[in-house]
Amino acid sequence: MKNTDNCCLGKLLKVIDILQRNANNNDCFDESCTRPYLGSSPNIICFNTRPVTFYTCNGNLFTATYTLNGISNTSSVFRVESVDKCCVKCRILRPNPDTSDVNRAYLATNEFITINLNCICVISCLNDIIIDNL
Repeated sequence: MKNTDNCCLGKLLKVIDILQRNANNNDCFDESCTRPYLGSSPNIICFNTRPVTFYTCNGNLFTATYTLNGISNTSSVFRVESVDKCCVKCRILRPNPDTSDVNRAYLATNEFITINLNCICVISCLNDIIIDNL
């Protein structure tokens, strides 16, 4: 059994989860995944989501299936909803068909997955966005 006390990916995702829950904390200009605010500048737009993608230990992009209007689709973009040690519950995000609003590049689905972080080696943070109706 693996020791989950030092799960670095879990810790990183927990920071993202906290940032999303406290999306109005805008007092730092750090540009890494752990910067304590969402968005490119604290004075421009109040973002509420830092979308992430995951890569497996084999280097493959992790995807999940969701259903929209009876049609199955896949997505590789997720919103962190909660973290418990080395497991993360994520909302599946889908591309926004209205490509004119880059601040709303993805839309929330009503589908969630739980990912065992012991199977994930890389997390990539995408540009912060606004997700309506969370």
